[in-house]
Amino acid sequence: MNPLLLALLITSLSTSTIITMASNHWLLAWLSLELNTLSILPIIMKPAHPRATEATTKYFLIQTTAAALILCATTLNIWQTGQWTILHTPNPTTTMLLTMAIALKLGLAPMHLWYPDVLQGSTLPTALIISTWQKIAPLALLMMMHNHLNTSTLMTLGLISALVGGWTGLNQTQVRKIMAFSTIAHMGWLMMALSLNQELTTLTMTLYIMMTTTLFFSLTTTTTKTISDMGTAWPSSPTLMTMTMLTLMSLGGLPPLTGFLPKWLIMKELTH
Repeated sequence: MNPLLLALLITSLSTSTIITMASNHWLLAWLSLELNTLSILPIIMKPAHPRATEATTKYFLIQTTAAALILCATTLNIWQTGQWTILHTPNPTTTMLLTMAIALKLGLAPMHLWYPDVLQGSTLPTALIISTWQKIAPLALLMMMHNHLNTSTLMTLGLISALVGGWTGLNQTQVRKIMAFSTIAHMGWLMMALSLNQELTTLTMTLYIMMTTTLFFSLTTTTTKTISDMGTAWPSSPTLMTMTMLTLMSLGGLPPLTGFLPKWLIMKELTH
């Protein structure tokens, strides 16, 4: 891709997320979410492979459906309250619609089936952007609506996502698909954290992004596509593979490692 074009797309992608996080008006938030989707589409499509085209089409359809739902919900909200403010969405119907739309954008179970296919059709660096940066804007909206969200809905979405992500990931051989199911499971934990404590949600998200980025960089360096590729990468770079192994354990939430911290704290909050 032309470096100037890539720079423009990356700038647009970054700016749109930051605008969503900074906005207090539903229309501006919706507009920046659309801009975000339009910026990532050429990046996913770049390899010009049928798989990439399919992934782009799926991503586009899902994201625009979710954005249309958000617009519908916010229109309902302004009819009832006369306000465009994100912080002021007291109506339960509006809140439920918005929660479902954002869950669709994030790829939470049971609306998760598009996500592994999109990741499988993307290159590893693009899959990294979809798994990390693209989660920030929808989560920021959820955090802004925090006071009006339905705890039972969030808990249910979180539980289903954690279970589906964990179990379905066992059945895969493709690394990108495993990472997709890992993300679905982590988003589930994140939803549970969101219904309990906002500071904990921020911590969980930050650590998730750090661990996922580390793992994707390791996979990109060794050009790992399947699990069997990981076995063959050991002789050429044992240090990197040791690092990858530790990162995987951390993502799984094993006690001495960083990934255990958010899970421990969420469990602690859940048992209160």
